Amino acid sequence: MPGHTNPQGSVFGGVLLSLIDQAAWVEALRQSNRRWVTVAFEKVEFHDPVCVGDILSLFGETLKIGRTSLRVHVRVEAFRPSTGKQISVTSGEVVLVSITDSGKPTPIDDAATTTTGKH
Repeated sequence: MPGHTNPQGSVFGGVLLSLIDQAAWVEALRQSNRRWVTVAFEKVEFHDPVCVGDILSLFGETLKIGRTSLRVHVRVEAFRPSTGKQISVTSGEVVLVSITDSGKPTPIDDAATTTTGKH
């Protein structure tokens, strides 16, 4: 949307980071229905700009399930209607930790964990 862009018409990186964070949280929730918080962004790379009018798709894949945390890779692709092409624009890894209501890390319950994979 125009409100998410700089004067040159490309989306601010912070907007993309927010979307990546949301996609990683959805993937974590798919793995285990728990309370998750983001603790780190790693290896975020901006490959191409996102322009006004692009339609974004985000794909999350769990890379590792630890005792209390998950590592999720998120890939962002843009469909650019002006060219009819789908391009990879951003990718990154997010680490999320399962927490209790009081905010303390808690082990991921194996019984609630599903298989890893792309979602």
